[in-house]
Amino acid sequence: MSLYILALYLAVGSLGGLFAGLFGIGGGIIIVPALIVTFQQQQMAPEVVTHLAIGTSLACILFTGISSLRGHLRRTTLPWPLVLQLSGGMVVGALLGGLTAGWLSGRLLQILIGLFALSVAVQMALDLRPRGEQRAVGRAERWLAGGLIGWASALFGIGGGSLTVPYLTWRAMPMAQAVAISAACGIPIAFTGGLSFIINGWDDPALPPHAFGYVYWPAWLGVVLTSAPLARVGVSLAHRLPADTLRRLFALLLLLVGGKFLISSL
Repeated sequence: MSLYILALYLAVGSLGGLFAGLFGIGGGIIIVPALIVTFQQQQMAPEVVTHLAIGTSLACILFTGISSLRGHLRRTTLPWPLVLQLSGGMVVGALLGGLTAGWLSGRLLQILIGLFALSVAVQMALDLRPRGEQRAVGRAERWLAGGLIGWASALFGIGGGSLTVPYLTWRAMPMAQAVAISAACGIPIAFTGGLSFIINGWDDPALPPHAFGYVYWPAWLGVVLTSAPLARVGVSLAHRLPADTLRRLFALLLLLVGGKFLISSL
């Protein structure tokens, strides 16, 4: 592995960790597209590039999420019954999401990732937030919501924050607490989804050396080295910098990422 590729992995981890702390999004929505481009530069087999990027992202998010959660716990408390109920559904959903991704081609996955990035970009640029009334939410709804979030998160290689935070906001949860809950819930998603990608890709003959199923360990190491420390920086900045400016800049980045993937995949 060249120093140039290692530097790219470190840069990917820095951006992913920073945005994970700032927005509670897990960082995967940045890490996955960046890893796809990096793996393509390494001339890996096209049929496994996208699956490797998603699986590696989920494995990275496990550590980024832990770091981000520790930062948030210093500033807020968590309703653990809610976290555990959501997480239970997310574990099941993440397993199914990993299986779904294994059935899809890399090209179709890239199209879906591009569409997802564009939808998140529009949501963040326009600050579209669902509004709901504070009311008792049943255990069944929490498990169902967690299952859907876990499925989509594993499919796209994200920590689930871009879905968990809007859901909790709709249920009238304060934003700071919603982001903290999202960070906590991203940990079981990343663990279960990453394990699913390892199992599904175990016997794929197109895998490059040093891959463990659909997790590429050199990339995982480079990303984790910088993502966890930068996640703590992101948490700190989230409480200091203008939220509107950051949100719009991030939306612009996602717009470019989503557009690039759709154009190159169609």
